[in-house]
Amino acid sequence: MNTAGGAWNPYLVGALIGVLSMATFYFSNKPLGVSTAFARMAGMLGYLVSRKHTDSLAFYQDKVPKIEWEVMLAFGIVVGAFFAALSGGEFDASVIPPLWEAQFGNSIPLRLSVAFIGGVIMAFGARLAGGCTSGHGISGALQLSVGSWIALACFFAGGSLVAQVMYG
Repeated sequence: MNTAGGAWNPYLVGALIGVLSMATFYFSNKPLGVSTAFARMAGMLGYLVSRKHTDSLAFYQDKVPKIEWEVMLAFGIVVGAFFAALSGGEFDASVIPPLWEAQFGNSIPLRLSVAFIGGVIMAFGARLAGGCTSGHGISGALQLSVGSWIALACFFAGGSLVAQVMYG
């Protein structure tokens, strides 16, 4: 499963993601994606704080905040990434990656703040686009959805632009 450099073989991983996507359609009749999982988890947290307010939100009128396969997929991504990094010899528990430190210094609050803000922007974008990178980039692209191919091109363009601004 490992290449000479330690990382998993990208062709094997791509094939496994394709199999997972097909299995997702077969067993749940839904596309593979995790942005809905984060909305469900937010709803579950909302139930803990204010159930009445959470129930009044339009999103939760037809999507009850509960643990479904998408939520388990989100947790599985984290667990799978951990084991992939561990088995590939690439696990690093540092809070500040070397590339970040070389460009922006070693401030942990700055790193965590930027990561949090980036996560919020990505979550907003996923909800605005009607899906996340896995929903559009994997499931939508496999279905030859024009909107998903446009979203996928925008993901790459936006990522390239941000990388140039931050590290260029």
